[in-house]
Amino acid sequence: MDIKREDILHLAELSEFTLDESEVDSLGRDLKDIIKYISQLDELDTSKIEPTYQVFEMENVWREDKILEQDATREELLALTKHEKDNQIKVPKVL
Repeated sequence: MDIKREDILHLAELSEFTLDESEVDSLGRDLKDIIKYISQLDELDTSKIEPTYQVFEMENVWREDKILEQDATREELLALTKHEKDNQIKVPKVL
């Protein structure tokens, strides 16, 4: 695979890296070596291997939801906030 100088500069820009000229050349060589090393996996015959989605067994642990008694009332909790609307805590939008 041929890695162009423009590709390296584009990746550096996306990663917010500042590279000088020697680093661009060095990174290009390193990326070629990495891709060559990883491409060795293409030589493996995986036709009889089932894909692995989990490397260890996992299962959900379920518990019953229980409403526990609280020491504070709704009014006491709402009194702790600066902004309240319709008997609820008002928070800023998070996008």
